[in-house]
Amino acid sequence: MLLTPLALTPLLVACAGPSARRDGADALAAMAGLMPGTVPAGPFALAVWQRTAKASALSLYIEGDGLAWLDRSRPSPDPTPVEPVALRLAALDPAPAVAVLARPCQYRRAAPQPQPLCDDPRWWTERRFTPATLAALEQAVAILKERAGAERLHLIGFSGGGALAALLAARRSDVASLRTVAGNLEPAWVDRLHGVDTPSGTLSPLAGVERLSQVPQIHFSGLRDRVVPPEIAEAFAEAVGRSGRSIACIRRERTAAGHTDGWAGAWPALLAQPLPACGAR
Repeated sequence: MLLTPLALTPLLVACAGPSARRDGADALAAMAGLMPGTVPAGPFALAVWQRTAKASALSLYIEGDGLAWLDRSRPSPDPTPVEPVALRLAALDPAPAVAVLARPCQYRRAAPQPQPLCDDPRWWTERRFTPATLAALEQAVAILKERAGAERLHLIGFSGGGALAALLAARRSDVASLRTVAGNLEPAWVDRLHGVDTPSGTLSPLAGVERLSQVPQIHFSGLRDRVVPPEIAEAFAEAVGRSGRSIACIRRERTAAGHTDGWAGAWPALLAQPLPACGAR
């Protein structure tokens, strides 16, 4: 069977280095009017893409863990994703104000100051859900929100970005909605599933479960996902529902997707689903 250029693209990118992956991401973003840049975030300068129209709400996508590991025991020297799922989904979002936030050390660009921390792979392995990482992302979120002139945030997180989106939603008062896609909603559960230890200092989204129970949210899971299977979102939703003072704020949906594949084709319909209407107990 002959492969079309579009079908070949993921194969070529998978074999490409970090610079080629970054250039491919920039090209994908440009077609959707998402302009590349960086945003200061603690000791990092995080890569972002943003549609700069002013709006009352900003749809903010947080990328997954990317190429964090070469294999089970070897960290990657660069975590830039092979498949930029969050960026692909953001490119399909018709909202006037959309931004995509990369994780520390992904898509490295020339920055005003050197980033020596990006020589340390612990930032995209054992430290990816720590207070320092969350604080850096929170600074970046505030800047992106200000750039859009927005008052509210719609947070969308893919995979490990789902954990960070949930952690941010539990800390902030300006989050109008939360959506996760193949979201690692409780890192300790996912680590246990794969037989690995949870690093010290890892934050748990469940620690903010009472606050989260007031946020309208949908968690999308892939039926073919072996990395973060649907059971993770279902257990998380049950925990949020048990602890909250409201009902019907949370919904989970399964679709025929894997961990990284199948989401882009389904996203316009999934994004169009109405958010739950929260009701008092």
